[in-house]
Amino acid sequence: MKKRKIPMRKDLLTNTMKPKKELVRIVVDKDKNVTVDPTGKEPGRGAYVSLDPSKIQFAKDKGLLERSLGAKISDSFYEELYSYVDHQKARKELFGDK
Repeated sequence: MKKRKIPMRKDLLTNTMKPKKELVRIVVDKDKNVTVDPTGKEPGRGAYVSLDPSKIQFAKDKGLLERSLGAKISDSFYEELYSYVDHQKARKELFGDK
């Protein structure tokens, strides 16, 4: 059986290449609205971040997402992102990799 190619993306926070399944996409649209994109198909400029809650706090302190996406990001979005990443990390640990 032929092996499938695993899509790789660059993690904005650690600057390393990882499988797309291990990352979450953050997207900014034309109107500068920043959202979490769990499907990876929303239109707009995207950046991938790892499923590590401690890295989200680091990104907030350093302003990495704001610089990369070119949009102002509110504290409420960082809270939403942190809870999403924390939830996804717990799911991955509980159910394994699917």
